Parts: sequence; C-alpha cells; structure tokens
Amino acid sequence: MEVILLERVEKLGQIGDIVSVKNGFARNYLLPNKKALRANEANKKVFEANRAKIEAENASKRSDAEAASKGVDGKTVQLIRQASNVGALYGSVSARDIVEALEVEGAKVSKSQIVLDRPIKAIGMHEVKVALHPEVSVTIKVNVARSPEEAELQAQGIDVMASMFEREEAGFTEQFDPNAEPGTLPEDAAEEAPAAEAPAAEAGEAEGEEA
Repeated sequence: MEVILLERVEKLGQIGDIVSVKNGFARNYLLPNKKALRANEANKKVFEANRAKIEAENASKRSDAEAASKGVDGKTVQLIRQASNVGALYGSVSARDIVEALEVEGAKVSKSQIVLDRPIKAIGMHEVKVALHPEVSVTIKVNVARSPEEAELQAQGIDVMASMFEREEAGFTEQFDPNAEPGTLPEDAAEEAPAAEAPAAEAGEAEGEEA
C-alpha cells in the first residue's frame, strides 16, 4: 500500500514522502495512529493544501520535545527485582515500570515513548531509548538489581554476575602435580592412601593373635 507520511517515521521517510509499505503495517499502525494517509488523489490534494500547517505543528512539537529531553536524557533509574542465582528475572521489566521509575526521578514520559527492542529479563545495566518525538530521541539507563547494594555496585561499573562467578571459581582448587604421569595420583594423595589402609591391616593381625 502507498501512503503519505504525516510525520517522520524511522526507516521510512519524512513528512510528505509517499512510500510503499505492507498493508498490515499501514492498517494496524500508520493509519490509526495518524502517522500517514492513503496515497490516493484526494488525500494528496488534502495534504498539499495543509502541508504548511502540518509542518508548523510538527516543528512546534519538536521544539517542545527538545526542551523536555533535557530532563530525561542520560538519567539512570533503579529497579529492584527478584531473580535467580544466574541473574534471570522472575518476569520482565515493562515499559510501564520504566515510566513509573522516571516519574519518581521527576521525568514524565508516556508508555508509548519507551522503546524496548526486547524485554529486559536479566539483572544489569540496560540502555533504553526514549522517543519523545519522531525526530527527538534520548537514551536512559535502567539499573536492574536484586538489592540496593547490588544496584550500587552495578552503578559503579561492576559486573555483579561476572564477579560472583569469579569468586566461585576461586573457591574451587584441585591438586595438581606437574611431574605426575597421566592417570596417577598426586604424591600427597599417594602417601595418604597406605596410611588409610593401615588400621584394617592391624585389625587383621589382632584377630590372628586372639585365635
């Protein structure tokens, strides 16, 4: 389907561009959200007659978004969530969660302005795009952790899960004798083995004396 864009649409075009899109995308997103018109002759005339007004309104909204972006860009919000030992969340962080966290920080945005390319399902620092206007986007950080203490470590740039894994690895050591032949016990273990058998041998000798 061919449509006339009423605002900039990422990866499609600018105001006034006539582009070809899939029917479902046009019917389910562009047309109902007033981002485009069907590119028939009647709509082309209507658009041209109102182009100046449409562009002026867009410029005004863009200016408002640019002013609002100063209170959002670069902000970090903290969300405490339950998660497994490997950092997987029991559930996921939604756009609504981020909106509410931003509001606590004094920044007001709508749920539709939060751009989540994929659900946040693990603890860590996540960058999230906020589209305040088709031509104005900013980035915020979402610090998802299991406790305030963990969130503080992540805010300092520490990878909590990597650090936890390193501590577990450091706690496990294995005896190693560089001179041992493959399939043989380390020297310490070999020395201890006969000692472990001694009590059994002594017991056998004692039984022989009693008989």
